[in-house]
Amino acid sequence: MKIAFVIQRYGKEVMGGSELHCRLIAERLVNKGYDCTVFTTTAKDYVTWKNEYPPGESILNGVVIKRFDVLKPRDIESFNKFSDWIFFSDHSPADELGWLDEQGPYAPALIQALEEEQAKHDHFVFFTYLYYNTYWGLQAVRKEKILVPTAHDEPALRLGIMKDVFSLPAAFMFNTASEKAMLNRRFSFAGKYQDTVGVGVDIPERIESSASFARYKALSPYILYAGRIEPGKGCQELLDHFMRYSRRRPDLNLVLIGNLLMPLPAHPRIRYLGFVSPEDKNAAMAQAAVTVHPSHFESLCMAALESMAVRTPLLVQAAADPLKQHCLVGKSGLYYSNEGEFTLALDLLLKDKRLRETLGRNGLAYVLKNYTWTQIIRKYEILFQALG
Repeated sequence: MKIAFVIQRYGKEVMGGSELHCRLIAERLVNKGYDCTVFTTTAKDYVTWKNEYPPGESILNGVVIKRFDVLKPRDIESFNKFSDWIFFSDHSPADELGWLDEQGPYAPALIQALEEEQAKHDHFVFFTYLYYNTYWGLQAVRKEKILVPTAHDEPALRLGIMKDVFSLPAAFMFNTASEKAMLNRRFSFAGKYQDTVGVGVDIPERIESSASFARYKALSPYILYAGRIEPGKGCQELLDHFMRYSRRRPDLNLVLIGNLLMPLPAHPRIRYLGFVSPEDKNAAMAQAAVTVHPSHFESLCMAALESMAVRTPLLVQAAADPLKQHCLVGKSGLYYSNEGEFTLALDLLLKDKRLRETLGRNGLAYVLKNYTWTQIIRKYEILFQALG
């Protein structure tokens, strides 16, 4: 069976949530014997969409990649101003299509390739509802299509053009029950195939005996943030909360790993370690007292699942309902809405080792019940069979 994926960026170096999600699904389907092709752009950076990969065809871990140039780079400052205007002012449908062009990645050749090559593929899976390639690609492919929305409640969902995005697919693979409920309140999915799927997590073994674990132990006690380090992920709020909290606990470190997209304050207890290997990330999470997930907007959060897989409790921003539901349903962590709640929750977690261990065991059980790769890939296979 030939499966085509459509995603705005793709590659070993691309670590965004939906992009990594797409790559992991495609690679595991290849391992199951599927023929997978990804239609994407030559961009690595989602802020500018600068062309960095060579255009054309390549192969990564058995997955065929077809990349197309982005014809217009994005000026994020002017785009953000345009977005502020269009989200909160009266405007026309033409304005929304203009916004979509500016959102990007503007790659008309990608859309043309989808239209011309659709007969070569049995199923098309689009990842992320938000971008140019999804809106126009869904219209270019005439056969039944699958959308993995990776959506959270944000102003873009209220644009009129999004009615087209959510009416065209025949099937939807949601990340969480929370995301599914939110989208069902806004759009009609009557007669559509729907499933709550998410992404799989590998359960690491023997972390405590690794050299990485010993290195991170030297930083203890610490709380950990893993992911893109930028204000849009709640990181400025986390830094502000932590710097004030550190007056109460001057021995506590905040360790950050991932792509640094904002300046960090000069603070002796804030440790930025850059990109680390998957093995190091597992060790860093396992040694952390708590992993913190400050984003107000998430549809799943792979870092939270990875933390639970190594029995480390979560501390999450309550505004992101999928994160809050991980804590409530999985009984795997605590959540906060403001600095006072952050302080109280972190105090409780740091002072009570037994509580941390209980939440950690619960989190692992939650991941094993809902997010193993066997379960995730089986749900995709059931979907492909249902669509015929």
